[in-house]
Amino acid sequence: MGDDQNFLNPELEQMPLSQEGDKKEKDEFSEISELSKKGYQLIKENKLAEAVAAFEEILAKDPDNNYALVGLGDTSRKRGSFREAVEYYRRCLSHHPGNNYALFGLADCYKALNQYQKAIEIWEQYLLHDDRNITVLTRVADAYRKVRDFRKSKAVYLRVLEMEENNPYALIGLGHLHYDFKEYRDALYYWEKMLSLHKDNVDIRVLTSIGNCHRKLKTFAEGVPYFERALKMDPYNFYALFGLADCFRGMNQQHRSLEYWNKILEQDPRNKVILTRAGDAYRNMGEFDKAAEYYHRALNIEFDMYAVLGLAVISKMQGKYDDAIESLRRLIQQDPKNYRLYIELADCWIKKGDKERAIEVLAEFQKTGQRNASISEYLEKLQA
Repeated sequence: MGDDQNFLNPELEQMPLSQEGDKKEKDEFSEISELSKKGYQLIKENKLAEAVAAFEEILAKDPDNNYALVGLGDTSRKRGSFREAVEYYRRCLSHHPGNNYALFGLADCYKALNQYQKAIEIWEQYLLHDDRNITVLTRVADAYRKVRDFRKSKAVYLRVLEMEENNPYALIGLGHLHYDFKEYRDALYYWEKMLSLHKDNVDIRVLTSIGNCHRKLKTFAEGVPYFERALKMDPYNFYALFGLADCFRGMNQQHRSLEYWNKILEQDPRNKVILTRAGDAYRNMGEFDKAAEYYHRALNIEFDMYAVLGLAVISKMQGKYDDAIESLRRLIQQDPKNYRLYIELADCWIKKGDKERAIEVLAEFQKTGQRNASISEYLEKLQA
């Protein structure tokens, strides 16, 4: 039968044994190469189960194949199975140390798992092979930002900008970095640079970020146009609605802030933070019944300190000092370092004509070891 086979394939009959082995190896290599291409194309097409089958077929022929192991890692990563992906990338690196694709995928998985320090270590290994890869450098800078290493994060972002002036990821990263560290003017510089580079097709997040810098700097009127522009792009954008409401609150235009608090509540009626903010606006406008309604709506969802505080302030403003004192005392037990509670409580005692009790309340705050300018000023005023 062997002779018959050789007769049917005269090329094999003439081929020495070593060449026959070479041909078999070449055929297998070619087959693996085709399967690998097919697998990666299937990942692009989001046909993940078929991609897995192609890569597993490769591993059946070559158990340590780097393309198949990285492909299975990429497939798992695309599915969101990051821990499973880590195993494939690690398996690849154990046989093929320094494989850039495995290093990149592994670092991205650690980032997705919020294991930023591990991600940094892997990306730094990657940079040993390719220290000018801007994509990796921005990821390293992002990871340093997540672990709150301001100095290293800024240095890597600036290195990217040296290599590619106006790189959007570095500019955005620097904006976030300075904002996270409360350096709002520096954050504003980078966000405004992004805006100047992309005037006609600016990302809505750039606009809300600039607006938020103005909110933090208390330059509320300057923040308003950015939030308004964001709302033209997306009338239901939460950050734009919240930003506008908060700017108008800061400008003491309570009726305008209410317009936007209520627009958020139309979409999210059980948002207790917004319910208390709307309650505060109604209270500041003197509409106590409406304010109380919003505070109670918040409390019906779950306990909220600011809703209880709002109700206590209403009681104080209505002359129900004992009710307010009782509520404030309970809040202080739960949050003994909140200076505002002591100021409101001291104010109740002043309204009741008991200056000594008011002084005791403010002194009680100072015994917590906290220092607050408003408390100190009020105490000095009462002791004068």
